[in-house]
Amino acid sequence: MKKIVLLCASGMSTSMLVKKMQEAAAAASYDCSIDAFSASEAATKAADADCVLLGPQIRFQKNKIAEQIPGIPVDAIDMRMYGRMDGKGALEFARKLMND
Repeated sequence: MKKIVLLCASGMSTSMLVKKMQEAAAAASYDCSIDAFSASEAATKAADADCVLLGPQIRFQKNKIAEQIPGIPVDAIDMRMYGRMDGKGALEFARKLMND
């Protein structure tokens, strides 16, 4: 099972996208866990993730977060995808990031 972690400023706004991603994963019969947390929790909550997606509002923290969780792919979600709450697109983005 793959573990996908979304990080944003407070962990609140991405929780809606997590729900959409979980629905897309279920529809595709893709076995994964998807959770959202505050960026301040990256070192503890994302340390064992298979990939980390950042909300567009914290994309500037990408390098800092990547340093806290070495070896784990980290990238920011496209602003349009995030704005549309495109769960299927975000899940596909995560899978590409994991080479899955």
